[in-house]
Amino acid sequence: MPRPIQAFVHPDAVRDNLQVVRQRAPKSRVWAVVKANAYGHGIERIYPALEAADGIALLDLNEAVRVRQLGWKKPVLLLEGIFTHSDVKIAEEIGLTVAIHCEEQRELIASTKPTKPIDIYLKMNSGMNRLAFTPEQYREAWERALASPGVGTITLMSHFANADEGEVDWQLNRFDAITHGMPGDRSLSNSAATLWHTRAHRNWIRPGIVLYGGSPSGRARDVADVQVRASMTLSSEIIGTQTMRAGETVGYARTFTAERDIRIGVVACGYADGYPRHAPSGTPVSVDGVLTRTAGRVSMDMLTVDLTPCPHAGIGSKVELWGQHVKIDDVAASSGTIGYELMCALAPRVPVSVTA
Repeated sequence: MPRPIQAFVHPDAVRDNLQVVRQRAPKSRVWAVVKANAYGHGIERIYPALEAADGIALLDLNEAVRVRQLGWKKPVLLLEGIFTHSDVKIAEEIGLTVAIHCEEQRELIASTKPTKPIDIYLKMNSGMNRLAFTPEQYREAWERALASPGVGTITLMSHFANADEGEVDWQLNRFDAITHGMPGDRSLSNSAATLWHTRAHRNWIRPGIVLYGGSPSGRARDVADVQVRASMTLSSEIIGTQTMRAGETVGYARTFTAERDIRIGVVACGYADGYPRHAPSGTPVSVDGVLTRTAGRVSMDMLTVDLTPCPHAGIGSKVELWGQHVKIDDVAASSGTIGYELMCALAPRVPVSVTA
């Protein structure tokens, strides 16, 4: 028998979360962001849940090809654009929209001479300071794109740095000032802006983490009123128990000391499965539906949990590491990271099933 660890992907949750997004931004069209293999869920697994989206956005050209092979006929957006002449040819062949964040990318399209115009998203660096044209460069970049052979429609685009902390006006005002009078659709809102900043919605929104039931802020409480559902569950079982006397320790480096006599459960899950090694004692976990905590350092293949709240638990008891009862953002926050990383870090050795 294989180890009892198992991940479950819930396409119905993605479908419901997409509907929540629509309700939050009813006048906007929706790019469903499925980069990083749908945030670790697997594009093929969640694809049936995306039918209500107006487009699919991602980074990897191979993933764009996979989406087309699945039968997607609506727009597909490459969020980092193209890098070689062959990329341009594939974009033309399968009908991709591409982000343009530098002059070299525009020139690449022009020099490849596609026979059909390629629609672009012209990206402004309104304050994120990663990719994109600065505000001072933007209008000239737009004028060059407008006159460029091979370029079709131009959508004006930017990306928020801290919409999850409530601050978008400083970027939004800059974007609006520079693009005033310029025709074309606008696309600005990530998950945080979609949920919390109506003014930023514009023509197209680009929700990502919220489609998978995660919080853009990394705090589960911030989406408690949004009614999104977890789209991934990581579960396992208790494979051993130990009784510890007060003062005894468990695990590597002896980081957990029992303050009283307790029973410890050993779970078949470790950092080689994608669970964060730096999760400290006290990270939430559920055993037989009862909320408890981890105890001691996470090992490669195992972790230990305090069975005090669930005295009847034993070998074979069901454990939820994150999912419906244990919020992935709570596990991530305890571990000093974000739910995005935990979703993407699920290890290949963990079997994945699709379920409602």
